[in-house]
Amino acid sequence: MKVVLAEKVSPATIAVFANAADWKVVTHDQIKNGLPAELADADALIVRSAVQVDAALLEKAPKLRVIGRAGVGVDNIDTEAATRNGIVVMNTPGANAVAVAELTLALMIDLARMVPRANATMHAGSWEKKSLQGTELRGKTLGIVGLGRVGLEVARRARVFGMELVCHDPFVSAKPKERTAIAREYGARLTSIEEVLQQADYLTLHTGLTPETEGMLNAAAFATMKKGVRLVNCARGELIVEEDLVAALKSGQVAGAALDVFCKEPLKDSPFFGLDNAILTPHIAGSTAEAQEAIGIQIAEQVRAYLTTGVVQNAVNFPSLSYEEYAAMSPYIELGERLGKFVNAIFGAKMESIHIAYSGALAEMRTEMIRNAALCGILSSSGHANRINASAIASGQGIHVHEQQDETVLGGAGSVLKLTLHAAQRSMTVSGTVLNGKSPRLLSCDGIDIEAPLQGTLLFLRNQDVPGVIGKIGTTLGDNNVNIANFALGRADSHDGNGVRQALAVVHMDVETTPAQIQKAMEALGDLKAITSVRLVKLT
Repeated sequence: MKVVLAEKVSPATIAVFANAADWKVVTHDQIKNGLPAELADADALIVRSAVQVDAALLEKAPKLRVIGRAGVGVDNIDTEAATRNGIVVMNTPGANAVAVAELTLALMIDLARMVPRANATMHAGSWEKKSLQGTELRGKTLGIVGLGRVGLEVARRARVFGMELVCHDPFVSAKPKERTAIAREYGARLTSIEEVLQQADYLTLHTGLTPETEGMLNAAAFATMKKGVRLVNCARGELIVEEDLVAALKSGQVAGAALDVFCKEPLKDSPFFGLDNAILTPHIAGSTAEAQEAIGIQIAEQVRAYLTTGVVQNAVNFPSLSYEEYAAMSPYIELGERLGKFVNAIFGAKMESIHIAYSGALAEMRTEMIRNAALCGILSSSGHANRINASAIASGQGIHVHEQQDETVLGGAGSVLKLTLHAAQRSMTVSGTVLNGKSPRLLSCDGIDIEAPLQGTLLFLRNQDVPGVIGKIGTTLGDNNVNIANFALGRADSHDGNGVRQALAVVHMDVETTPAQIQKAMEALGDLKAITSVRLVKLT
């Protein structure tokens, strides 16, 4: 494995890869011929905020599997281009949570006690004790917008100061009960954004930037707040309409604002300059020695885990799982890809839509990775589909994907995955399960029950259920030096309109069989009168 550390990181970051055998680590000071040349054979790229990872750079990195951002924001990474290229983009949310929370409280104290002005007047030789009477945080209401790791760390510390906490999380709808329980544990009351704005004596922002949160604090929002509210922003500058905040600061509607982030950075010419009630810091909330080391170690461990085990953590363009979740789901992820490859090999028509159904215990899992694995298998003939970009490829090809969860157990198996491919004139359904926690198995195809291992090289045959067919298949394969490792049979419950029952066979061939032998055997099988089709399926 080759990992390129394109920007300066702590020695502890590099040490994460030190004990891994056969790993090559290239640090920023070892890049002599430019980053594109170094990425030509790289498996992973780790950056901070300076390196711009755009589509043009990714074209120079054909082997790249993961990009790690040592920090939270990924503005310098083209995540859409990375997804199209099947590259996971990871960041490190929470690694600097304590650092950001501590600065947030520090800035709140600065606003309450006018520390910057006291310092400035003292250095100017002025003793202005009377004009510097401040207020206490005790008993004040703190409004926290965003209850992620940073927001919770702020809540924990603000309670020690005796503050009342009202909180709003723009993403609470994802897990309402869990979020409410967490808020209660931290002594906070979860409520609407409107109530938070109306009740807060101090307001602090700790939410991500989305189309819904961009500009959330504007003239209308400031008008609903208490007169004299104090604001801290260590999250994203774009959450605030800056000209509206300037007006609120000048009018006194907002008594003070402490800002560590801005819409355009670095800050060179700003309407905040010269405002006595605005405290400005140069995006330093996460800049502590401890936080930077923790961030570096965390991203290195995430990258190493993905390259060695496939576990995806803190990805911004792919579902993330803990090691325990991945271990439980891994057999079904493998089932999804193999079942997808199987149905793709035998379908033989241009897909218009795909229906994926999960039943039994499988329906209770986080199925995004199983879906992507199934799509990866179905789209495997495209040549560049993987579990990261499969959904994007399907969407780009105009293939509609539908999912269905049903906890009802089907076919006697604890968990069943069913894939249905639809084309203009036909459709096909296959189902599978995992036996003994590790063995992917085919359960049915086109409504016919047929159990077969989903591994190795297979021949899929459709035939008429007439006497002698099985014997002729075995003889034909033997005549062509093809040894049968497993032979699975299934037949329809009823006859077709011509009075003939249709049947299926899945033949698992020994690995010693050569491609020439297989091709010759398939041609011979195709010549048999009762055989209607023969398909080759290659699985790992």
